[in-house]
Amino acid sequence: MSKFIFKEESTDDFIAPKKVNSQKVWRILVVDDDESVHQITRLVLADAVIENRRLDIVSVYSSIEAKEILKDDSSFCMAFVDVVMETDHAGLELVEWIRKEQRNQAIRLVLRTGQAGNAPEATVIKEFDINDYKEKTDFTSGKMTTTVYASIRAYRDIMTIQRSLDAFKQLIKSTHDLLKISQFRPFGSAALNHLLTLMDVDSSALYIARSQREFDEESINLIIACTGKYVCESDSLDDSKISEEVRALIRKAFDEKCHFSSSDYFVGYYETSAEASSVLYIEFEDDAEHFRSNLAELFATNVAHILESLTKQHEIERAQKELLCIVGEAIESRSKDTGLHVQRVSSICELIAKKFGLDEKLVEAIKLAAPLHDLGKITIPEQILHKAGKLDENEWDIMKTHSESGAQLLTKSKASIAMVGAKLARYHHENWDGTGYPEGLQGEAIPIEARIVAIGDVFDALGSERSYDKPWSASEIKAYIIEQKGKKFQPALVDIMINNFDEFWSIRNRFPD
Repeated sequence: MSKFIFKEESTDDFIAPKKVNSQKVWRILVVDDDESVHQITRLVLADAVIENRRLDIVSVYSSIEAKEILKDDSSFCMAFVDVVMETDHAGLELVEWIRKEQRNQAIRLVLRTGQAGNAPEATVIKEFDINDYKEKTDFTSGKMTTTVYASIRAYRDIMTIQRSLDAFKQLIKSTHDLLKISQFRPFGSAALNHLLTLMDVDSSALYIARSQREFDEESINLIIACTGKYVCESDSLDDSKISEEVRALIRKAFDEKCHFSSSDYFVGYYETSAEASSVLYIEFEDDAEHFRSNLAELFATNVAHILESLTKQHEIERAQKELLCIVGEAIESRSKDTGLHVQRVSSICELIAKKFGLDEKLVEAIKLAAPLHDLGKITIPEQILHKAGKLDENEWDIMKTHSESGAQLLTKSKASIAMVGAKLARYHHENWDGTGYPEGLQGEAIPIEARIVAIGDVFDALGSERSYDKPWSASEIKAYIIEQKGKKFQPALVDIMINNFDEFWSIRNRFPD
């Protein structure tokens, strides 16, 4: 412990403190067992304003107290550390602990000593990871202030670099996570949440808007995602609850095709194709100190391109689904008695697959491929398809070839949906007990896709009017399904259908013939 005495210095260059606009502070830890050191430090730095922030000075009187605070608090930008406290080298041991055990390389450590003989400057600078060394008797108020400025600015630059590295890592992770999302609203919400993390900036409102020009040249402005004080459910920009002022800024970005910003907001414009563009709106709640527009633009550009790819993917998927149903209905229409059979079978099989616990991707594949289960009927002569009575043995043999014919047609495509379709087309007439065709497969040797379509197809067909029979009642269909348990159908699938019979029957009501 020693007396802390300032050298005399001129006060001619005194500069009045700046006005503070931010509520944020720089936190400084003073570690010293001499109360006068704490008092003088507070007196000298009382009015200091650095980078538009005041100082928050925290006092502790031993290295043990310092460790207790620093163990759970990494918000300090710098620390003044006395060398001699509870032991002759307590300060040096604290420095070692901060750097090696806490792995805190950001905090600026300034060693202060009144007994330089116990810790020679040359030795300490060489062996310990400190940022400055000051003898108390030579440490004037001006030098203290200069040291604080230099330390805080160094800390600021280190944190800027660290935030940039963290943001870059987050950018990569965010883009990777976003690529996994296939729905617009969840995608937009995830993009905004990632952006908040990425920017490390408080915001009261964020929006992603998209403008798409259709073939008739009409433009549609959509709100893909929003968060903050104007959160809205509407997809339409014009119908949303977003303030007219904000809507005007978003429209301006679309019209002028450019970025612009102020101290209160940032608006970015991103054109992803000749027909579509996106606008990102960010409204700052506090100051935009940590906002990095170049990083926001990089992230938003990636988001815009992913959004465009997602849109195109949805359009392709919608077209594929519609075409598959159209093809299925065209095939079934040759029988002249099936109505909306393929749409019902598709929905019935989807419900069975979900309740059976299949993977979501396989459930969707079965739903899409189910309309193709009777694709091979296009090879069957119409006189056999339309025969009112029972088929003779030769006609039946010809009819049975439709399963193999359909599979052969679908295997010409390498698309995953076509491969699932090939399985269910070939095997949906196989029976659980091995009495079916074309290969007489038994039990789980029959692909699950085909087992599901088998029961879904029969359930719907029995309730429809056919050329060779009248529609069955719900009770008759239920009795038949139960009677075929373990014979034609897998017992577990029968249980699912019977236990949820009303739910399956409601699908028939949604798509009546």
